[in-house]
Amino acid sequence: MATKQRGRPRSFDRETALEKAMRAFWENGYEATSVSDLTREMGIGAPSLYAAFGDKRTLFEEVVQVYGTTHGAGPGRALAEEPTARGAIERLLREAADAFTDPALPHGCLVIHAATNCTTPEVEQALRERRATSIGAIADRLRQGVAAGELPEGTDATALARCFAAVFQGMSQQARDGASRTELEAVAALAMTVWPGIEPTCSGTRGEGRTLE
Repeated sequence: MATKQRGRPRSFDRETALEKAMRAFWENGYEATSVSDLTREMGIGAPSLYAAFGDKRTLFEEVVQVYGTTHGAGPGRALAEEPTARGAIERLLREAADAFTDPALPHGCLVIHAATNCTTPEVEQALRERRATSIGAIADRLRQGVAAGELPEGTDATALARCFAAVFQGMSQQARDGASRTELEAVAALAMTVWPGIEPTCSGTRGEGRTLE
């Protein structure tokens, strides 16, 4: 004999509601997205929101986690999958130009845009740490490139990582300002011109090359 489920069954699909919440935060930023905005977009009442996701901040934390494994997973894949450091950075920026201008999604990067005018210290700090982690991942990939001989030994991997991260963040904002995919691809291509080269010596052996300092 089957037993009856206790409590009132949930009347909405949690994953669908979470995706809608993601789009609301992505479009408007954390601070400008109210609980009433969320319930309207998600199609649920405030009691259901609190019961399923907790408060606004807890919901946002889950949204950011999901974003990082779905729409925002491209940079991590680029760094992990490309066989060369240069190929990884080129792919990261090229795919950003595509993702940031996808007509089916809010433009730009959620993690970058959600921090705009944020006055909640815990959220601001969490987003800052997430961006710092991304810069660290880029720097680690560049260090691997130095170790493999793709970059000069004196390359400042941290500075170069910050340079490419600044381009990535700027592309996000420009996408929100209406820049097209083609325009952002041009930005990505231009950014790659700062890639440090390994200059040959007169004898044909590799020299120290130039560094980004």
